[in-house]
Amino acid sequence: MLNLTRFPLFLAVLGLSACSALQGDPLRYPVPDLQPAQKVRVGAYGSVELREVSLPEYATLAEMAVETPEGGITTQKTQLWADNPVRAVTLELTRHLSQITGLTVASQPWPFESTPDARVDVRIEQMLADRQNMFRLSGQIFVSPTEEGGRPRARFFSLSVPIAAPGDAQAMAAARGQIVQDLAVFIARNGLR
Repeated sequence: MLNLTRFPLFLAVLGLSACSALQGDPLRYPVPDLQPAQKVRVGAYGSVELREVSLPEYATLAEMAVETPEGGITTQKTQLWADNPVRAVTLELTRHLSQITGLTVASQPWPFESTPDARVDVRIEQMLADRQNMFRLSGQIFVSPTEEGGRPRARFFSLSVPIAAPGDAQAMAAARGQIVQDLAVFIARNGLR
């Protein structure tokens, strides 16, 4: 026998289920795996530890961040990064640094018994798709030799790459992949030589 006192609740749950099924889950977009476009010779070090990359708060979210026409920052609720951005950028940068330089590069914590020759700390202050359809990345790098006599370095960077299709999540992911690779080249040339 049908219980009429619970029937309105049943209809409400059924309606919400149908609504969320029509909207679908947000899509997650991976950053494409890029092959190194160039090699950078580094003679000062043989091994490098990359500390966890520091990102601005909006860039740590799963939602892709974009600049509004008014200059504010908003996130795309239906367009998500495939991986935690802090983890992903740290691992991407580690891979690119290793491929570009040929050095042994590992992210923190250092997995080997020996001490790395240098540590790299990357602090990003801006990472987003801007209103001019460019993906921007800016901040500062710090390179600290672990041996006495090495020269510590600090360098500011400001990089940008065009987004091939404005507003397209896959194009934004491709631009982020390219700009992180560009950052690896910057670190190799300006911090590890």
